[in-house]
Amino acid sequence: MENDFPPPPHEPESKERDSEDSEALTSIYDSGAPVEVSDSDVPGEKELGGRMTFLEHLDELRKRIVQSLIALVLTSAAGWIFREQIFEILRAPLGDAVQTLVYTKVTDTFTIWLKIAVAFGIFLASPFILLQVWLFISPGLYRKEKKYSVPFLVSGTALFVAGGLFAYYVILPLSLNFLIKELGARLQPMLTAVDYFNFVVIIVVGMGAVFQLPVLVAFLSLFGLITPRFLWKNFRYAILLIFIVAAVVSPTPDALNLSFWAGPMILLYLGSIGVSWVFQRRRLRAEAREQDG
Repeated sequence: MENDFPPPPHEPESKERDSEDSEALTSIYDSGAPVEVSDSDVPGEKELGGRMTFLEHLDELRKRIVQSLIALVLTSAAGWIFREQIFEILRAPLGDAVQTLVYTKVTDTFTIWLKIAVAFGIFLASPFILLQVWLFISPGLYRKEKKYSVPFLVSGTALFVAGGLFAYYVILPLSLNFLIKELGARLQPMLTAVDYFNFVVIIVVGMGAVFQLPVLVAFLSLFGLITPRFLWKNFRYAILLIFIVAAVVSPTPDALNLSFWAGPMILLYLGSIGVSWVFQRRRLRAEAREQDG
């Protein structure tokens, strides 16, 4: 007897393709071979840097910190070798105000040499440390933004050294002259070496860090996080914050020492407004070219 049922309908071609794709994926899964993904399958991959999870960011941060500390240890070791020469350089701003630096504890001698070595190491390692900072933030940058790596390293290092030199040649002599020769004119100074080098390191390294402000503003402007208008609009609040910071890091709260710290910071802030304007224009031009393209 003939079968009266109609023959099964022909399967659509799309289902056949789905079946083939499924079999291919199953084969790949069973073999353990990696799945290749082309650039066209990932939107924006050609433009954006690599994406990392939160834990990967933490691991990357740990890696950069460890490498920076290793560099600092090595450069500090070099500073330890030349500690006596560095001692004479850092002592020079005292001049004849204090004839002899003294120490009051047996361990002070080691502490003094260590501070001298680390201070030297910080400046010597600053290019490498800035490189680690760049390597940490670069995965989140567009490829066109990664071209600023060399300007970032050069300007950051130059400004850090410039800040240290400004502190050494301007702030330190004026501060020491005011504190010892003027305020302490009727007193006999007996300055310990530990206190003196604490004073010197805080001022020199602190001013080097303060001089990084234009670099920080440049990158925040490049990312569109701040604008020249925002910086100018909040100038009066910045002045207040600058004097608060100056009061914290300044060795004394008198107006003269506050001005030694606040003056350069205000000038750096004003210069940062110009830097922000330049980088904002570059960002807007790049966005306009993308829209036209």
